Amino acid sequence: MRTRFIQFWESLKANFWFVPLLIILGAIMASFGFLYLDFYIGDKESYGGYDPSNFFHYFYWGSVESARSILSTISGAMLGVAGTVFSITLVALTLASSQFGPRLLRNFMHDRLNQVVLGTYVATFIYCLLVLRAVKSAEDQAFVPNISILFAIIVTVVNIFLLIIFIHHISVGIQADQVVSKVGINLHANIKRLFSEEAGEERPAWLSENPEEVKQAFPHNQKVFNKRSGYVQVVDMEPLLNLAVQHDLLIEFACQAGGFYVKNAVLAHIYLKESIETDLRSKVCNAFILGNKRTPSQDPEFAIHQMVEIAARALSPGINDPYTAITCIDKLTATMCYLAKAKFPSPYRYDAESQLRIILSPINFTGMMDASFHQIRQYGQDNEAVMIHLMEALVTINNHVRTSEQKEAVLRHAEMVFRAGEHSFSEPNDVKDLKKRYDDILRKEG
Repeated sequence: MRTRFIQFWESLKANFWFVPLLIILGAIMASFGFLYLDFYIGDKESYGGYDPSNFFHYFYWGSVESARSILSTISGAMLGVAGTVFSITLVALTLASSQFGPRLLRNFMHDRLNQVVLGTYVATFIYCLLVLRAVKSAEDQAFVPNISILFAIIVTVVNIFLLIIFIHHISVGIQADQVVSKVGINLHANIKRLFSEEAGEERPAWLSENPEEVKQAFPHNQKVFNKRSGYVQVVDMEPLLNLAVQHDLLIEFACQAGGFYVKNAVLAHIYLKESIETDLRSKVCNAFILGNKRTPSQDPEFAIHQMVEIAARALSPGINDPYTAITCIDKLTATMCYLAKAKFPSPYRYDAESQLRIILSPINFTGMMDASFHQIRQYGQDNEAVMIHLMEALVTINNHVRTSEQKEAVLRHAEMVFRAGEHSFSEPNDVKDLKKRYDDILRKEG
């Protein structure tokens, strides 16, 4: 349940309308609050008078007509600027989609400053309308909400500075280096979160059973089928573990977060000691949250694919920007160097009595390397600068690897890069440079 709530909250915050809606609701509450304060001070301090000794006299905005004019001017200006901000945002989204790929729109749509700016201007417009409605011109009951107007003017001044900040933010945000840097930050944060020291539950040292041997204790086997097509966004582990303990089960995953599975595909296998009439498959299937798109919640390759997509588009004939591709390789290299020393989560989950209950689909270093460099090699094999830099990246990663699996993964990619360059390079000196770096990897392996 906690995982579902977190997933719902994250998806809610990711919507472009959520933050503006909160700001608008805040503006509506502020209008009621300041109007109440105006009524209260007007009764206690004779707020409408012209006594210079009265402190509130300096916040007096004149007649009812003046108050209406101020509020009308502010509301009209804010609505016009809100339309301008929305237009600028759409232009930035169009440029980002064409240059960096449609999947990068997620980063621009989730940008907090863009949401705050749009929400602030619309909220100011609504605030002025609500305050304007409270202005009364009756001779015996004339009311000018001076504090409310003062707050509207202060917010208007702040909005002017906010517009300048927004234009600067958009101008910087669509630059290639800034986009790659931001994706790189998200990539590192996501990898660090998923591959922290607490990410996995290692098998207790005193346990000696083999998972295949554990399965033999469960003679009955049921398959859990997918109810609809979609991407596995998150898996709610807590109810699965409780279900396994309650019915004495062993659950083995046949899927990973981020994978796309069609309807009736196998998501998991349930191993039982006795045949149970309850619909366990439906309960297990409900723990898998599927959606129409991938999310970074439990998907370690999500941000990697974003970085690879930027590099692939940069290497396309229409854009032909190898410098951006090289920058993406550098960011991916830093990530793989971190993963070379990180602790990968264990695929085994145990109950309180150290009984094996859940076997996950393992995530390994080889898979992360494949996701990072396969497509870049395929799209960049005709670009000598990119291929040589890719080999340099593999040399750097090779200096950080520790296990034999990691060394084999780096060597395999180095072999593929060298073969691709050897067949596509037309200049012998470029082949020589590529081979020199490839030999550095071979010497360390030897």
